[in-house]
Amino acid sequence: MFWGARTRLWHVLTAENGMSTAEYAIGTIAAAAFGAVLYTVVTGDSIVNALTKIIDKALKTPVK
Repeated sequence: MFWGARTRLWHVLTAENGMSTAEYAIGTIAAAAFGAVLYTVVTGDSIVNALTKIIDKALKTPVK
């Protein structure tokens, strides 16, 4: 009886059920955080100004 309980307890402690769900949750949270940071950087004034300057320079370049 002791060995049966020990075996069941060992199985409960070492089982990996649900690990993929936890990994997907962590990955989803990380992707959402990365998206939020990227959105903040891209919509910031410095990036918009830099892209506007590049486009203006490209449009004002004389064609030879």
